[in-house]
Amino acid sequence: MIVVTGSTGNVGRTLVAALTAQGEKVAAVSRRPLPVELPEGAHHAQADLGEAESLRGVLKGADALFILLAGEMLAGGESAETLLGVAKEEGVRKVVLLSSQITATRPEAGSHDRLREFEEAVRGSGLEWTVLRAGGFASNAFAWAESVRAERTVLAAFGDVALPVIDPADIAEVAAVVLREDGHAGQTYELTGPVAVTPRGQADDLAELLGEKVTFVELTREAAAAHMSQFMPAGVVEGTLDILGRPLPAEQRVSPDVEKILGRPAAPFAAWAERSLPAFR
Repeated sequence: MIVVTGSTGNVGRTLVAALTAQGEKVAAVSRRPLPVELPEGAHHAQADLGEAESLRGVLKGADALFILLAGEMLAGGESAETLLGVAKEEGVRKVVLLSSQITATRPEAGSHDRLREFEEAVRGSGLEWTVLRAGGFASNAFAWAESVRAERTVLAAFGDVALPVIDPADIAEVAAVVLREDGHAGQTYELTGPVAVTPRGQADDLAELLGEKVTFVELTREAAAAHMSQFMPAGVVEGTLDILGRPLPAEQRVSPDVEKILGRPAAPFAAWAERSLPAFR
């Protein structure tokens, strides 16, 4: 059995589906009741990643654990060592952590200290481990859905700064391979899209798919921060804006790791947008 935390999110939902499609038994973990029907082979387990003891029964007999930190867990919670200690006691053999590119590119950035803590803990856990360091998510464009639907407008900062955003479905597919197959222990993979794209270019992709003009309106950093703070911790907002506005060369580089693991190129932003188009209509 494989335990998937963050099972309600853009990565987790797809990961659960990918694993069960391969015949795996999956425990889909969330803090609240699951709002969607699970595929055959998966069952829901209500537990809190920030409270290791709540996961003890869920982890019992599991072969592998996928860790995804989001929301409040990026700002605090029980120590990574405590969680991994419980996993080891319950018989987990393998752990895969979804981390962020920024842990390597900006080692002094306090916004991602929690992910660095988890990276260090999984490496010292005594378990088989793999770290997936993802770049920016294509699905962050869902933040534009309301304005695109209502006014055919995209509001974003740093309109002409390009980054190789990744489709969360590709992250899920990579995670499914790493969780199921041997040969990835002790590896850290960097996951990006196949080409750097600007927010203005993303708006153009949406316009082409919708068959209508979509106007791009550039926000100030302050206005973007005010919007993002509605769903991100303050420190994470500032760290994210630093990358969006002043990316380092390493953050604009296209990584070969998705293609190396999946045997195909990573999906471009336009492919994610086409699949997600109902949200923007």
